[in-house]
Amino acid sequence: MLSRKAVIRLTTLVSIIAWVTMVFTELSIVFSNKIDMNSGIADSIPKIALSVFILSLFVFFKYRIEKAESVNFIDLLWKVFVTGLITTIVSLVFRLFLILLGSTKLAENVLFQEFIYLINLGLLASFLISTFIVWKRLILYQKSKFLLTVWQIFEYALLISLLYVVLPVPAIANLERYYMGILVLLGIFLSANMKWVAYLNFKQKWKSILLILLAMFYLGYFAFTVFSFADDIGKNTPVFLNIGNNIFLISLMIFIFIYSLFSLLVILFNLPTSSVFEQKLEEVVNFQRLSQSIQTEQNEERVYDILLESATSTVFADAAWIEIFEEEGNSKFYTHKISVAEVGTIKEHISNNKISGVLEPSSDKSKNANKYLSTLRSSRFRSIMAFPIYVKNSHVGTLALLKDVSDGFNKEMSKIIDTFTNQAGISIENFRLLSEALENERYKEELKIAKRVQSSLLPKVLDHGQDYDMIAFSEAADEVGGDYYDTFRINQDKIALIISDVSGKGTSAAFHMSQMKGVFHSFAQLDLPPKEFLVKANTALSRCLDKTSFITTSYFVIDSERQKVEFARAGHCPTLYYDSQTGKASYFQNKGLGLGIIRNNEFGNYIQTNCFQYKKGDIIVLYTDGITEAKNAKSEEFGYERLQNFIETVSHKEIVNIQEDLINALYEFSGSKAIDDDYTTLIIKFT
Repeated sequence: MLSRKAVIRLTTLVSIIAWVTMVFTELSIVFSNKIDMNSGIADSIPKIALSVFILSLFVFFKYRIEKAESVNFIDLLWKVFVTGLITTIVSLVFRLFLILLGSTKLAENVLFQEFIYLINLGLLASFLISTFIVWKRLILYQKSKFLLTVWQIFEYALLISLLYVVLPVPAIANLERYYMGILVLLGIFLSANMKWVAYLNFKQKWKSILLILLAMFYLGYFAFTVFSFADDIGKNTPVFLNIGNNIFLISLMIFIFIYSLFSLLVILFNLPTSSVFEQKLEEVVNFQRLSQSIQTEQNEERVYDILLESATSTVFADAAWIEIFEEEGNSKFYTHKISVAEVGTIKEHISNNKISGVLEPSSDKSKNANKYLSTLRSSRFRSIMAFPIYVKNSHVGTLALLKDVSDGFNKEMSKIIDTFTNQAGISIENFRLLSEALENERYKEELKIAKRVQSSLLPKVLDHGQDYDMIAFSEAADEVGGDYYDTFRINQDKIALIISDVSGKGTSAAFHMSQMKGVFHSFAQLDLPPKEFLVKANTALSRCLDKTSFITTSYFVIDSERQKVEFARAGHCPTLYYDSQTGKASYFQNKGLGLGIIRNNEFGNYIQTNCFQYKKGDIIVLYTDGITEAKNAKSEEFGYERLQNFIETVSHKEIVNIQEDLINALYEFSGSKAIDDDYTTLIIKFT
C-alpha cells in the first residue's frame, strides 16, 4: 500500500509524462497534416494522453486536498484561489509572450499556437480538478448516505466520460448532449448542499464572497482563453484536442460555475442573518460567563463587572450603570462610559418629573424602555432600560442601560437582560450562601436554596415520541448533586437526550451540572452528530472546568422517522439495551473519554459513534454509576450483571413500573434509603 506522499509523487510524474506525450503527439499530427504527410501516430493517442493526464491530476488533487488533514472552509477556498492565481499567472505570461511577438512568423505559426493552446488546456484542467475536489469537501460536509451515493454516481459518471473520447462508442444521435445534460442535472442537485455556509461568521462570509468571485473570474478567463485559441487554430488546421468535444472538462466547468454561483447567492442572502447569529452566540457566551462566575470569581464586585460588560455588549448600549444598595441608605455604583454625576442627573430628572415605570422593580420593561429621557436636554442619552437585581428575594440593586438614540431598546433585549440579571442574582446568592456557611452552622439549610435552583435545571417534563415512552428518576446523595439528564426536540422526528455525571459531589458538581445544561441546549439545537456534539462540548467545558474536574456523558439522537438511534459516550457508564426479539439485555461497549480529561484537538479520536434500529418492545436504560455501585451491608455492589438480569425480568411491564421496581430493588439491596452516591436513571421503552 503506497503512502500518501508516494501517491502524490507518482501521480505528479505520470501527469508530466502524459502531458509531454499529449503535446508531442498532437504537434506531430498537426505538423504531418500541414505538410500532407502520414505521421504514423493514431489520432486517438493525444486524446488518450489527455485522459491519462486528467486522471493523474484527479488522483493527485484527491490525495493533496481531499485526504489532507481537516482544514476550515476559508482555507479550502484559499486553496482554490492560490491554484487559480498560479495557473492564471502562467497563462498570462505565455499570452504576454505571444503579444510581444506581434505579427512575426513565430506568432502566426500553427504549431506554436497549438503549443500555447495545449499549455492553457493543461492549466485549465489543473484548476478545474483542484476546484472540483474542494467543492466535493464542501458539499459533503455533514453528509448523509443518500448524498454520498449521489456524489459517487456523479463522480463516476464524470470519470466514465473520459473514456468516451478514447473508446469506440456506437454512434447515437445527440448522445453527448444527453450525457452532459445528466451530468449538469446531477451537478445542480449537488450544488444545493452547502451546510458549511451556516458556520461562517460575518467576516468569513465576506472573505468567502471575495474568494468565490476570484474563482469565477479564473474560470471565465480560462474559458475565454482556451475556446478562443481553439477557434483561431481551427481556422487553419483541425484541432484534435478541441475542448468543445471533451464532455469531462465542459461538464466540470459548468458544475464549478453553478456551485460557485449558488454559494455566492446563499452567502449573500445569509449576510443579514450573520450578525443576528453572532449576537445570539455572544448571548450564550455572556450567559456562560455569568454562570462561571459562581465558581471562578472571588467576590461580588467581579460578578457586577461581568454583568455590566455582558449586558452592555449584548444590547449594544452606549452606557450603563449598576447601583447596589448598601446599609444606611448609601449606594455603590459600577459604571460604563457614564459618570456618577450623570447618573445622579438622570435619576433626579426621573424623580422630579414623577416618571413611573423606569427604575421600579415591578414595572414592565418591554413597554417602558424608550421614551423617558426625551425631555432631558442636558443629557446625551435618549433611551433607558432598567432591571432590578434580586438576591434571596431581596431587591439589592438596579442595572440601567442607556442609548443615545430614541427607541433604542426592544422587547427581545428586555428578555435577554432580565435573564442576565436573574443569573447574576443566583451567582451573588451563592456567594453569600457560601460565606454565611463558613461563619455559622446553617450550611445545610442554605444549601436547600441551591438545591431548588439545581432542581429547576432538570426537566419537569421529558419529550416523548409517537413510538416510545421515556421516564427519569434522580436522587442526590447530598443536598445537591452532579447528575444531569435532559431532552431537546430537534425537529418533528428527532429528539436529543443526554445523561451526565459530574466528577465529585456537592456544590461544585452542581455548578458544573448547570454549565453542562447550557452547553447541551446551545449545541443540541444545531442538530449535530453525537460525536461532533461531544467534541464541541469538550471544547466549551475545557475552558471553564477546573483541572481536577471532568464530566462523563452519553448523548443520544432518536430518529422516529427512520426508527434509528445514534449515540456516543464520553466516559459514561455503558448503555444497557434490551432486545425484545431475543429477550436478552446487553451493554454497548463503544469507547469514549470524559469531557475535560483531554483538552485539545485529540479528544475526537477517543469518541466512537454507534447506531442501531429499534423495534417495538426494545428498552434503553441510561444510568449513572451510583446505580451499579450501590452497596449492601456486605459491601457487595449492585453491579452490571444484576442490573442486566433485572431488566430482562421486568421488560414486559410498563415503563413506570419498570422504574419503580428498579428503585425499590436498589433500596432493598442497599438496605437503606441513605445513599452514598447520586441515583439517576433515564429509561426509554419503544412501543
